[in-house]
Amino acid sequence: MTDTSEKPRYTIPGASGDWEVIVGLEVHAQVSSRAKLFSGASTAFGAEPNSQVSLVDAAMPGMLPVINRFCVEQAIRTGLGLKAKINLRSVFDRKNYFYPDLPQGYQISQFKHPIVGEGVVQVDFKDKPSIFIGIERLHLEQDAGKSVHDLGPRNSHVDLNRSGVALMEIVSRPDLRGPEEARAYVTKLRGILRYLGTCDGNMEEGSLRADVNVSVRRPGDELGTRCEIKNVNSIRFIGQSIEYEARRQVDLIEDGGTVDQETRLFDAAKGETRSMRSKEEAHDYRYFPDPDLLPLEFTQSWVDEIAATLPELPDEKKARFVGEYGLSPYDATVLVADMASSDYFEVVARDRDAKQAANWVTGGLFGALKKLGVDIESSPVNAGDLGGLIDLISDGTISGRIAKDVFEIMLETGETPAKIVKDRGLVQLTDTGAIEAAVDEVIAANPDKVAAVRDKPQLAGWFVGQVMKATGGKANPKAVNDLLKAKLGLE
Repeated sequence: MTDTSEKPRYTIPGASGDWEVIVGLEVHAQVSSRAKLFSGASTAFGAEPNSQVSLVDAAMPGMLPVINRFCVEQAIRTGLGLKAKINLRSVFDRKNYFYPDLPQGYQISQFKHPIVGEGVVQVDFKDKPSIFIGIERLHLEQDAGKSVHDLGPRNSHVDLNRSGVALMEIVSRPDLRGPEEARAYVTKLRGILRYLGTCDGNMEEGSLRADVNVSVRRPGDELGTRCEIKNVNSIRFIGQSIEYEARRQVDLIEDGGTVDQETRLFDAAKGETRSMRSKEEAHDYRYFPDPDLLPLEFTQSWVDEIAATLPELPDEKKARFVGEYGLSPYDATVLVADMASSDYFEVVARDRDAKQAANWVTGGLFGALKKLGVDIESSPVNAGDLGGLIDLISDGTISGRIAKDVFEIMLETGETPAKIVKDRGLVQLTDTGAIEAAVDEVIAANPDKVAAVRDKPQLAGWFVGQVMKATGGKANPKAVNDLLKAKLGLE
C-alpha cells in the first residue's frame, strides 16, 4: 500500500530542493492479560522489582514455556480489529541476542510465520483526505526485563518483572509521510486497541511504545536508507523524533555524506536522536523455530467465535454517528477516538439535539477536562447532568449565555444544573415588559450609537450585549434581538 500519488503529502525543504519524509512504525503493544505469555507470573504495573518473576521468566535450567491461550486470543482479536488476515498456523522462533536483562540469551518471538498478516488502518484528518496505512504483520513475542542505571555510580541493576510479558508487535508499511501522519496513526491505533480491550495503551507505563523508522528521498525516487529510533514512548516524542531525524538526514546528504543504517535513541530533554548501534538484520539474530514450542494452530471456527464478540469499532461508529445523528465527519471522528467519549456523547444526545450535544461535549467539556488534566472517565460533570443542562436551554429556562456560567459551576461543585439555576435565581427573563424597559434604557443612554447603527447595522450586536449585561445575562436573546430591530428601525 505504498503511496503512489504524484504530489508528496509531506516534504521538508533543503538547500538543494524538497525532500520527502518516509516513516514506518513498529508499535509494541502490551497484551492486556493478568499473566505473562509463557508463564503464570503477574503483569501488574508498579510492583517491587523482581517480585513478579517465575522460574520460566528467569530462564532457570529445565524450565519450559507454556503458551497463554488468552494472549493468543487477544492477538487474534487485534488482528480482526485491524481488518487483517488471521493465520491459522504460526510459529514461535528464537531471536538470539544478548542483553543483561534478557536472561535466556534469546527472545521468543515470531519471524516468518506470524499470527496475523496484512491489514489496514484508516486515519482521518480535519482538513484533508483520509489516508490508509498498510499493516504488514502482527506477531506475538515476550518482552525483556529492564536495566536500571541510576541507582548508583558504579553498578547497573536488572528488574525482570517485565521479562516474559506478552507483546504484540504491529508493523506498518512505510506508508506514513511526516510527523503529523505518524502521530495521527498511533492515536488511531491506540484507540482501536482500547476499543478491543487488548491493550490499555498507557504509554507512560510502557504498555505502548514504538520503534520509528525514518528515511528521506527526493519525491518520486526509491526509498532511502532508514534509521530506526528505538522505544519512543509518547505520541508527542514520536513526532519530535521524526522531525529531528529527517532534518539530520537531509543535512547529512546535502553536505556530501551518506546515511548509515543504524539504530538510534531519542533524547527527549534535548529533542534530538543519537546513535546507539549499527542496525541488525534478520540474519544477525539467527532466527530458528523454538524447539520447546509446537507450531500454533487453531480453527477458523474459533476465529469466527472471537469475531462475533468484537465491539463496534471507531470507523463503524463514526459512520453511524454521521448517519444517525447528522454530525460532521470531523465531529464524529473526535467523538469516536475514545470509547468512553463516544459513550458519554450518546448519553448526552439521547432524545436531544445531537449537534448541540456534540458541540457541548467536544467544545465546553473537552476544553474543561484538558485544563483540569483529567480524562472523561474522571469528569466532574456526568453525561446525564450535561444533558440536563441542554434541556434547560431547549425549554427556555436559561439562555445559552447563562448555560456557560452554569456549566462552570457544575465543574466546580458537581451540582446538578437544575439545582444551580434554582438556588442562584438564574431562570431566563422572558417578561417582554422588563426586557423592553432594559432595551429602552440602553437606547436612551447611547444616542450616538443609535444614529450610527443605521449606517452600520453590525452595531446592533453591541446593543444586544449591553441589554444582556443590564439584565445579568438573563434576558431571552431572541426577544432582545426582536425588540432592538423594531426600535432601531432595522427590520
